[in-house]
Amino acid sequence: MPALTRRAALAAPLLLAPLLSAMPARAQSWPTRPIRLIVPFAPGGTTDVMARLVAERLGAQLGQPVVVENRAGAGATIGAAAVAQAAPDGHVLAMSNSTSHGVSPALYPAIPYDAMRDFTHVALVATSPSVLVANPGHRARDFAQFAAMAREAGEIDFAVAGIGTSSHLAGIRLGMALGVKVNAVPYRGAGPALTDTIAGVVPAMLDSLPSAGPHIRSGALRGLAVSSAARSARFPDLPTLRESGVDVVSAAWFGLSGPAGLPPAIVARLAEAVRAVLADPATIARFEELLGAPPPESTPEAFTRFVQAELASFAPIVRAAGLTPG
Repeated sequence: MPALTRRAALAAPLLLAPLLSAMPARAQSWPTRPIRLIVPFAPGGTTDVMARLVAERLGAQLGQPVVVENRAGAGATIGAAAVAQAAPDGHVLAMSNSTSHGVSPALYPAIPYDAMRDFTHVALVATSPSVLVANPGHRARDFAQFAAMAREAGEIDFAVAGIGTSSHLAGIRLGMALGVKVNAVPYRGAGPALTDTIAGVVPAMLDSLPSAGPHIRSGALRGLAVSSAARSARFPDLPTLRESGVDVVSAAWFGLSGPAGLPPAIVARLAEAVRAVLADPATIARFEELLGAPPPESTPEAFTRFVQAELASFAPIVRAAGLTPG
């Protein structure tokens, strides 16, 4: 080997060493400012509830505030796209969910992101079945009466948190099982949809337990049935759709994702912080209160596989239902 080439080869590791050592140092110093956790729905829905629950505790773990930012619209794609386009430095994260990273990619033909390629999926935070609720003035006192009335009318009116949301698809599946037409009334999140259901503007809604549950307990809404495979420990008197004769089982999910290219060291630290939050007794108690179940265990690798499977499962349902964005 010529002397010049040999000297260059010997010098290369010395030149690269500062660059390599700087990478973990930058990750160890993260976060250097508050973290924005973007929720792609309006305040008041389950995605927002879960994000705020996790954000407060996650901020304590990371030593920087985690600030929830609601960016609703277009089936959760506006907020998700904002994260996909953010710098991959760990200071902008998404509360990804079964709409933004499950249904909408199959629903919107020109979605501004790829749910896998444009994100780093970090952790599954929670899953929640839907609960069928009605305005207290609704003539149906239970699910059997609701189903009979729907079949007699040949249709049912539902408020939904947005076109293509998991609750929307659960409503579509319920309508198919009952053999009736579903008239979905879309809102910019579960919060506004619940408000109008409580007010009687729309007679019924399928929503996740954390956001609908308090209104069931207060009497502002009447619970009729849950979409889980088994009865909810939180609402044991509510029958499942399946035991009510309708073979529909569905659940929404919520996770933490960042832009593609998030450094592995930041991913590892963030995943560790999420695990600590979800293992905390106070968090477990709050999950039990909201969902009737403890938080799930998750890793970045497992959550990435989970999102991929959800994308594959929702696409045929969207096609079969003939859903369109408008």
